[in-house]
Amino acid sequence: GQLGESAKVLLEIASVLAPEPIPLVFFEALASSDDDWGLDDALAELAKWSMITLAEDSFAVHRLVQDAVRFRMDRSTQEATAQFALYLFNAFLPGDPPPEDVRSWHLWHHAEHHLVALFDQCEADEVLTRLLNDLGNFLYARARYGEAEILYRRALDIDEKNYGKEHPKIAIRLNNLARLLQATNRLAEAEPLMWLALKIDEKNYGKEHPNIAIRLNNLAQLLQVINRLTEAESLMRRALEIDEKNYGKEHPNVAVGLNNLAQLLQATNRLAEAEPLMRRALKIDEASYGNEHPRVAIDLNNLAQLLQATNRLAEAEPLMRRALEIDEASYGKEHPDVARDLNNLAQLLKATNRLAEAEPLMRRALEIFEPSLGTDHPSTKIVRGNLQALLDEMGK
Repeated sequence: GQLGESAKVLLEIASVLAPEPIPLVFFEALASSDDDWGLDDALAELAKWSMITLAEDSFAVHRLVQDAVRFRMDRSTQEATAQFALYLFNAFLPGDPPPEDVRSWHLWHHAEHHLVALFDQCEADEVLTRLLNDLGNFLYARARYGEAEILYRRALDIDEKNYGKEHPKIAIRLNNLARLLQATNRLAEAEPLMWLALKIDEKNYGKEHPNIAIRLNNLAQLLQVINRLTEAESLMRRALEIDEKNYGKEHPNVAVGLNNLAQLLQATNRLAEAEPLMRRALKIDEASYGNEHPRVAIDLNNLAQLLQATNRLAEAEPLMRRALEIDEASYGKEHPDVARDLNNLAQLLKATNRLAEAEPLMRRALEIFEPSLGTDHPSTKIVRGNLQALLDEMGK
């Protein structure tokens, strides 16, 4: 009973989290809401009694201490504490940049184990499903598909119970799960979920709503993968029409639709039809985002790939170099998108027989992919294979 009130509350919150380091920034949400919180004093007091181990930007509580503290709390206090901790994480984890953007990964990385610990202790409300879904998106972006799937299914389950099966939230949950099933090559399972998400949104929003275009585009990309190209194309054209009607012809969403359709036209060998769409998408994104935005880099990459396919290698190369420059400036030199750009440029250099120039770029791409995506990720394997083929060709 010697602990002050703030130290006691801090220890109780820590006791419902995972036995991992707890980032101090996480408690800043609390400090800003309550000026008398006295976080530093509370930490010093707990460290003095050896209740916690203090590091520079985090602190840890031993599992046995956590158990002892939890044991002394009654059930309703424990539940209220867990709920409070979940709301703190909700305040701490912004929606922007989203969890699929590498710039927010350090936050999700720190929060991950604590969230998993809290999910089982908290009531099934919309804060819980938001965090289940967003942590799922983070794990999905890291290609940790098995863990992401569990969270997606759980969020879907809770929302179906809370809102019924026809609610717009259900369409979002189905869509995320379907995307994951597609990424893990369970295409036959993914397709009906995407149709269902489309049906729910059509029922809630009508057939001309921007959300419908998103659903159509996702479904079309799946159909393209399973080679139902005619169906895919008509959905893409419908999505594009909806976006043009809702946003006008110069909107970034229209650029996304143009890009998708152009990729399909390229896949069906209609390169002359694809090219003007890609150029239009590039122009829209440059006007919307400026010349230095990652979206522009995607457009440049797509166009460069098309130019390479039509053997205009001298035209393709400066576009690839510009895309690489944009992504390095936007994301830093260690981001997966930078690795993708390096690989593309290296492949072009290889095609123009500049093998010695291509090699360091491929090595750099591999050095980025392995730690960020893991050694078994499809992108890592592709680059490893490309490097091997290049080294063979160079007789190394």
